[in-house]
Amino acid sequence: MGVINVLDKHVAELIAAGEVVERPASVIKELIENSIDAGAKSITVEIKNGGTTFMRVTDDGCGIYKDDIKIAFLRHATSKVKVENDLESISTLGFRGEALASICAVSRLQLITKNQNEENGTCYVIEGGTEVLFDDAGCPSGTTFIIRDLFYNIPARAKFLKKDISEGNAVSNIIDKTALSHPEISFTYIRDGKQVLKTFGDGKLISVIYSVFGKDFANGLIPVDYQLDAIKVHGYISKPEHTRPNRNMQNFFINGRYIKSRTAMAALEEAFKGSIMVGKLPSCVLNIDLPCDIIDVNVHPSKLEVRFINERPVFDAVYHAVKSSLMKNDKRKSASFKSNIPFDNSNKFNPFHNAPAILNNSESIKHKVHSSAQISDKENKTKKTDDFNPFADISFNNAIDNNDIKTKISNIDIDNVKLADTSNPFEIFTQKAVNNAKKEESFNSKIKNNIGDSTPLKKDFEDFVEVKSDNENIEVIAEDIDITKKEPVLITQNDISIKYIGEVFNTYIIAEKNNKEVLLIDKHAAHERIIYEKLKAEKADSYSQLLLQPITVTLGKSEYDAAINNINMFLDCGFEVEDFGNSSVIVRAAPHYIAAPEISDCIAEMADYIAQGKNDIYTEKMDWFYHNVSCRSAIKAGNRSTPQELIEIVKHLEENPQIRYCPHGRPICIVLTKNEIEKQFGRA
Repeated sequence: MGVINVLDKHVAELIAAGEVVERPASVIKELIENSIDAGAKSITVEIKNGGTTFMRVTDDGCGIYKDDIKIAFLRHATSKVKVENDLESISTLGFRGEALASICAVSRLQLITKNQNEENGTCYVIEGGTEVLFDDAGCPSGTTFIIRDLFYNIPARAKFLKKDISEGNAVSNIIDKTALSHPEISFTYIRDGKQVLKTFGDGKLISVIYSVFGKDFANGLIPVDYQLDAIKVHGYISKPEHTRPNRNMQNFFINGRYIKSRTAMAALEEAFKGSIMVGKLPSCVLNIDLPCDIIDVNVHPSKLEVRFINERPVFDAVYHAVKSSLMKNDKRKSASFKSNIPFDNSNKFNPFHNAPAILNNSESIKHKVHSSAQISDKENKTKKTDDFNPFADISFNNAIDNNDIKTKISNIDIDNVKLADTSNPFEIFTQKAVNNAKKEESFNSKIKNNIGDSTPLKKDFEDFVEVKSDNENIEVIAEDIDITKKEPVLITQNDISIKYIGEVFNTYIIAEKNNKEVLLIDKHAAHERIIYEKLKAEKADSYSQLLLQPITVTLGKSEYDAAINNINMFLDCGFEVEDFGNSSVIVRAAPHYIAAPEISDCIAEMADYIAQGKNDIYTEKMDWFYHNVSCRSAIKAGNRSTPQELIEIVKHLEENPQIRYCPHGRPICIVLTKNEIEKQFGRA
């Protein structure tokens, strides 16, 4: 049986310190929270080498009495909790009394403090938990902590620290979150001798957001101010058009404490449903103020999570706050066709005034219109000549043939209509309707003249042709197709012959193979896999091109750290990315097939993936890069494609028969054999 040993005080303190102090950012967090609890209005943080060698936190708070200094460094010594009932309503950020004891156990610490009621200050030096100096000092009211050589006496812990730049970014993240939660406090952050953050402490949250995240992010926000019973929600949310591919810019604060809450997150995203695209996520900086006795903040070692007595009121408060703000700030307007179209004075009437329905029918050149016209002769006689509108009295029903409408159109002196300014979208729309009406008359006359003639007609215009049935819900649209039917394009490869037939739904390519099979090809999936294979083979080097105007991408601190530590990975994927400071990177080159508006989202997704990676396998990350880039750059389903583009996709698939699935695992091609089709028609 083993022997049980009681650890000595020093070893026990080192073990306990490891639970509180994980990295320099942990030290900064504890010290800043103490400064806020001390009533500070100005806090200055300075670090060097990511905080591993030097950290300084200075505030103008109440300071520490000389008699309390040594007591403050004892474990479980605190001024914020006295009796058991105090744990039921904690309103301060710090309360455990473990921070100072843990910090001094693993570093060389110097404290300079002066209480506002004392004449002299005090300097206290303690290294590894051992007192070195305790003496008077001249200093202003407030407190300054100087931490040197973190983990100097625990080499095993020191070797697990990351690079200085990563540790520094973690400190920056803590300061950003704290500044956002307390806009009434002025924060100054100095990193390696350079000031990187300064807030004004004017109490305006938007000014802190501007300082932390920059102008572009701040300009894409709308305010939130809502109260439901005892819960108040205030802050800012992103506009529906300013969304992101991840949740890294969602910031929630409860009673001035930064937290991660699934309840608040779900309420935010639920409120945005129907306002943003699927796959996009909103950003926010939301403060939730509620009674301290309905939450428990002592459920997480880093105090990043809280527990609610009842989550439903919190969900409802956040949901209704966000929803009401979205509705209040919705600036989108419905389409309107109100316009006075100028025309030649020689023509005494405007044939298209108040007739958008007719214009719609004229533009699409509909051969069959489910409508009718009831023209009141009595009303027409009372109308003046200069106000005459041949369409003003037309009401539509299902009783009249379209010949009546054609008669009305033929009576219009279209040639005399002159538009003064074609820069107006509605006037351009009207002019197009006028031109199409002329073409329709010409086309109809040719149809009549060629009745009984076996010679096919040439197509005289490129607009849509619609054919509708009165008795059935059938609609056939002929679009950019020559009436003189051409033979399908024939593709020959070895002993394989493929006929390109066409495309359906602007998504699926139809081809005939060896007169035995019909191929249905998903053009997006096929193109995505083609690009993916090229990227893997060439590492995107030949696809990169310089941008005329570099693009700046604002990232979260973890994303930013991931990006600047993996610049070469972006380069291999065709992106030339550089550190731009203040949690931003600048993109100077990108693959030419990536649209400029998508570059920011692409960089953010890549950086987020690296930050969340569970291992450092380079090829795995690059493979995800290729998936992401190929998906974004491939032809989209629903978009119009030229026959030449689709033919090239078919050729490539035949030349590379191993390509059967897209990078996400969806099938590229479905094969229907001639025998299967004949069975459906009862021929086999």
